[in-house]
Amino acid sequence: MNAPADSVRLIAENRRARHDYFVEETFEAGIVLTGTEVKSLRLGRLNLGDGYASIEHGEVFLRNVHISPYEQGNRFNPDPLRPRKLLLHRREILRLQVRLRERGMTLVPLSFYFRKGRVKVSLALARGKKLYDKRESQAREETARRLRQVLRERERTSPSE
Repeated sequence: MNAPADSVRLIAENRRARHDYFVEETFEAGIVLTGTEVKSLRLGRLNLGDGYASIEHGEVFLRNVHISPYEQGNRFNPDPLRPRKLLLHRREILRLQVRLRERGMTLVPLSFYFRKGRVKVSLALARGKKLYDKRESQAREETARRLRQVLRERERTSPSE
């Protein structure tokens, strides 16, 4: 059974990134992979934990992203932590280079997903949060969660007309 042409299937999401960084801008990038890495991604064997992207010689590379070796891949499995080239337009790379020179800016992967059968990476141009920023965000999320809970409770207990 074929999926719709514009379907998107999420492989993995880096929830930690939104906790540790203020996301200022996002980009979609292609990624250069081997066949066994794609097979491993289809099984969801990916860890974005400490991943980041860097620009070297006008090219963008994704580092510290662990794609587990494909079990049936034997000798064709590459190093799980190898740097992987990201595919972006030259103008996007130049814009990123300028923005990354600002203090505290970094490129972090937000998610990996399949779009039209190709693996894509959602990259965020982000600024690191300080501890007090993290506490403030956490408090705001907790308040919103409690408010939703109270509203849900009121809906259940109020008599319906």
